[in-house]
Amino acid sequence: MVPLLNRPFLAYQLALLRQHGVSDVILACSYRVDDVRAALGEAEHLGVRLRYVIESEPLGTGGGIRNAADLARGAVWVLNGDVLTDADLSAMRAFHEAHGSRTTILLRSVADPRQYGLVETDTDGRLRRFREKPGPDEPIATNTINAGVYLIDAALLARIPARQVVSVEREVFPSLIAEGVPCYGFTTEAYWRDIGSPAAYRAAQVDLLAGQVKTPLAPPGELRDGCWIEPSAFVATGARLEAPAVIGAEAAVQVGARVGPSTVLGERTRIAAGARVEGAVLWERVEVGEGSVLRDCVVGADVRIGADVDIAPGVVLESGAVVPDHTRLAAVPR
Repeated sequence: MVPLLNRPFLAYQLALLRQHGVSDVILACSYRVDDVRAALGEAEHLGVRLRYVIESEPLGTGGGIRNAADLARGAVWVLNGDVLTDADLSAMRAFHEAHGSRTTILLRSVADPRQYGLVETDTDGRLRRFREKPGPDEPIATNTINAGVYLIDAALLARIPARQVVSVEREVFPSLIAEGVPCYGFTTEAYWRDIGSPAAYRAAQVDLLAGQVKTPLAPPGELRDGCWIEPSAFVATGARLEAPAVIGAEAAVQVGARVGPSTVLGERTRIAAGARVEGAVLWERVEVGEGSVLRDCVVGADVRIGADVDIAPGVVLESGAVVPDHTRLAAVPR
């Protein structure tokens, strides 16, 4: 539900599915379900029917899928909840059918594969080995990773133990390979990013603003000189917007302030006179004081930033934080 260009992230996945002919979507969830319902409802506005299957206790990646499997028939798309991609799902389905596959996994080559599940395949794409996040000292033979999009026969999902914590990566897929079930990998060079860290989350929005992600979802608002501005937003004469940027509903940018490039202002955010916000993602109702400078950072909802504050690249401010006047914040080295 985190916002990307002021839309819930899930909306981008639903739009991708709809683009490739999927209109019936089951959301396996356990955390803050009421917030999801309030934001998306049944997602009719995105051209799909969204149904909810709730886990009273988190069941892991495999258990969560199994919990929803009784509603599914035929070949079922399964998407991890933290992957932004514009992969060609229609081509992946055609590959799945042409190879007589019963489970097809989207694969992607990355520069640093150790933080992901590694997938080794035969020359025809048949899965040979699946390794989930190898340790730093373990040798690796591939930089091809599990990209978190699957096409699976529903009958196979029914084999996962019900109401148990199960990992689809560590248990289900290796078991299918060992049994000789036809399982294949479909390799893509399409845009792909795991948004599961603050740095990746911000980078995904920069990529969207730069047009690197093919999506039918435009940012909310009217496009003016490369900036998307909600009609209810206020941009003072003498304020400067640098494209690309997104200015949310009822946001205000005061005289002498500079916003952008690669910046997102959430609903009812206030940028005071003389402030500078560049490469930053601000959630709802953030207040930025006079003369403050924010660069390449992420700011949660309802944050109050005083005057003459400097927030350096990489900083993440939790929702509700208060930053006093004249403060200097730098990211903690990792």
